[in-house]
Amino acid sequence: MKKFFTVSGMIKPNQRLGDLPTTKTIYTNFIKMAWPSALEALLVGLVSAVDTMMVGGLGKHAIAAVGITNQPRFILLAMIFSLNVGITAVTARRKGQEDQTGANNTLRAGILLASIISLVMATLGYIFAKPILLFAGAEDSYINEAMTYLRILMFSIPFQSLNLTINAAQRGCGKTKISMWTNIASNLVNIVFNYLLINGIGIFPRLEVAGAAIATTMGACVAFIISIATLFRRNNYLSFYYKAKWSLKRYILNPILRVSSSAFVEQVFMRIGFFAYAAIIARLGTTAYSTHLICMNILSLSFSFGDGLSIAASALVGQNLGAKRSDLSIIYGKTGQRLAFMISTGIFFVFMFGGEFLVSLFSDEQAIIALGSSIMILAAFSTHAQTSQVVMSGCLRGAGDTTYIAVTSFISIALVRPFLTWLLCFPLGLGLYGAWIALGLDQLFRLVVNFRRFSSGKWAMISL
Repeated sequence: MKKFFTVSGMIKPNQRLGDLPTTKTIYTNFIKMAWPSALEALLVGLVSAVDTMMVGGLGKHAIAAVGITNQPRFILLAMIFSLNVGITAVTARRKGQEDQTGANNTLRAGILLASIISLVMATLGYIFAKPILLFAGAEDSYINEAMTYLRILMFSIPFQSLNLTINAAQRGCGKTKISMWTNIASNLVNIVFNYLLINGIGIFPRLEVAGAAIATTMGACVAFIISIATLFRRNNYLSFYYKAKWSLKRYILNPILRVSSSAFVEQVFMRIGFFAYAAIIARLGTTAYSTHLICMNILSLSFSFGDGLSIAASALVGQNLGAKRSDLSIIYGKTGQRLAFMISTGIFFVFMFGGEFLVSLFSDEQAIIALGSSIMILAAFSTHAQTSQVVMSGCLRGAGDTTYIAVTSFISIALVRPFLTWLLCFPLGLGLYGAWIALGLDQLFRLVVNFRRFSSGKWAMISL
């Protein structure tokens, strides 16, 4: 048993490439990098949850109007998300290689690309808001509110995109606290102006759903200002004062695009799958869809812990591969898995026994509370697979093995989950329960295939 909890027990003797840190050092390094990202993701999830709670006071149609915009917005941001996977992987590798010029070149190329992509996506989202939402399954009872919400959010896309890209580069260099602080500030602005603008407090007008969108946009602007300000410090590893190129030359772009192109394919498959999943559930009716959105908000809070571990694993794997220490990359990957299991066990009991209370925070409609408390039991049984597969995916992305992740996403998210959701919801008549069973099976499948890939060690052979 002692060997299981030691660093040396995480790798085979022939995988060892040098002196190994103590078990305490490994866990300290991992947690030090993971906790700011986990807190950041938790705060983002909490703000989304608070948005839903505040809008929930306007009724289930308002919840549906805000919730129906989630997947279309993420589809519009898919290119940014995939770009940032490449930015994190390459800056982490350059950090491990002690190539500060290369890291700053990567950041600046990322800023240029993010600016172009985000402006195009925001324009398309604004112009085609109505057909996008109708395709997503929006009903006539709330389509106008949903259009208003989505169009206002499009003004936040450029600011959000640049903030995400800068933070992706900072994470690759191990600076996870910067992203945390930008999101804390953004979330505080969002919550305060949600309160003032949704209900019309004091001198502020009552804007309801539109008020929530304006508050989100204001928060995105604040986050961008803070993240860009960190690049004007002379002594920072990533800094505008450091002599590097504002260029999209091939030698700078090739490593980024090698990772990001596969990540983009992954994002496309993921977003198509998630979009289809949400669209199928939207057709179950407003009560079922509102319940689903509430439960997904709660589930996203548990996802934040896995996301924090995944970000830490991605950066540590990439940095150690850059330093030619694949043995340490393996150790940090397995450390993330152990932490994921422990955290997931706690979340399991919270969802199992506190589901009804959590759902009641979002709505006082008894039909929603009754259905939601049952769904949370299903969510409890998916937490271990969900958190663990996110960490494994982060390890593979950090190594640049995004092609494999893209293939598994295509199979599991774009094909298996939507088909199972339709089959279980309608032909088999399980309704919303069927959708959440499909979600759990999707998470389990991705855990198995990603764990096998990580165990094979093929990801350690990728060069960037």
